[in-house]
Amino acid sequence: MFSRGLLPWGRLCRWSSPFLQFLALSVVTFGVIAPLTCRQLLHSYFYLRGRYLNSMSQRFLKQSQEEGLSALRYFERLQNGSEKLSNEALQPWLLITIITVQRRPEFHYVLQVAARFHRLLQECGPSCQHHRLLLCNVETDPSNHWDAKLLATFFAVVNRYSGQQKLDLLPNRFEKEKQDYTYCLEKSLQLYRPKYVLLVEDDTIPEEGFFPVLHHLLQIRFSKPHLRDALYIKLYHPERLQHYINPEPMRILEWLGLGMFSGSFLGIVYSWASSRSSLSWSIVLFFALYTMLLVELVGRHYVLELRRLAPSFYNIVPVTECCTPAMLFSAPSAHRVLGYMKEVHCYPGFAKDTALYSLLRTKGEQAFVVEPNLVRHVGMFSTLRLNENPKLL
Repeated sequence: MFSRGLLPWGRLCRWSSPFLQFLALSVVTFGVIAPLTCRQLLHSYFYLRGRYLNSMSQRFLKQSQEEGLSALRYFERLQNGSEKLSNEALQPWLLITIITVQRRPEFHYVLQVAARFHRLLQECGPSCQHHRLLLCNVETDPSNHWDAKLLATFFAVVNRYSGQQKLDLLPNRFEKEKQDYTYCLEKSLQLYRPKYVLLVEDDTIPEEGFFPVLHHLLQIRFSKPHLRDALYIKLYHPERLQHYINPEPMRILEWLGLGMFSGSFLGIVYSWASSRSSLSWSIVLFFALYTMLLVELVGRHYVLELRRLAPSFYNIVPVTECCTPAMLFSAPSAHRVLGYMKEVHCYPGFAKDTALYSLLRTKGEQAFVVEPNLVRHVGMFSTLRLNENPKLL
């Protein structure tokens, strides 16, 4: 009778074992809670791609089309009001050059980008009075780019082509893109002589806090000697490539640091809650691995979003290879880039982003990327790789 009365207490003692508690926590977290709460997070390993990707992609396209129409109405209202947007400074502190080519007209991508930048500049006030917008039209027949023609009413526009070029004499698409890019950078320097040039592709929309963060980075963070001479600063890296387990090894140190901090903190909380007299390394190690695995599976991208709380929280890390939706150059670095890019030829598998990244090694340069992203890439129709049924991933 006495032994039977001890059975419930014995089971309770067995469940008070840290091993069983940690096992139960892991099963509940990774087997139940995380899969249920993260199944619709696009950049999480728990994302149910087969169930949600098609519908999410269609909703994204529909929303983008609606925002394009909203941007069109935005400029039509300005046009009806006969408001000419100021572009008077001959030597702006920051020149924002939007590189545009005619793509799916129903989305009005370039209008979305220009409208957001214009609104943010208006809201920015005096601190942005030395910023200017320039539109660089690289459509082979500029008369066909109706959105660019509308924006010419408000902003300065340069056209690379006259519409009379023989298309069969143009270089391959990748080399043409590189030459268009360098043309827009060179024209930006020639026309305005700015201190900084921001080259933005026409499907790249700035985040709401764009200018306060950019000002903080340029005036404070990048004033340091080891950052000042960077060849370029990337303001965007694809979210799908921001995980810890990726080709960029510098994130491993960040991952380990996160694990050790959270492991120690959660270990102390666990020891206090379980009335343990001391903190063992096995407990710290478990919570470190637990946190590291959880953050990686949920998605590092979502953790980075916490840095948007203040400009000083943004991170600056060595640059990664892919993609050039938003690239910032100082005037001296822009001249170096123009010289370097004349020496390289682009082709399939070696696009302009890869060419720029290769210069860091061959020329002994350095470059950086800002985390989290300061812009959103909304275009789903590439000018290089045709795809009539695009997906978010």
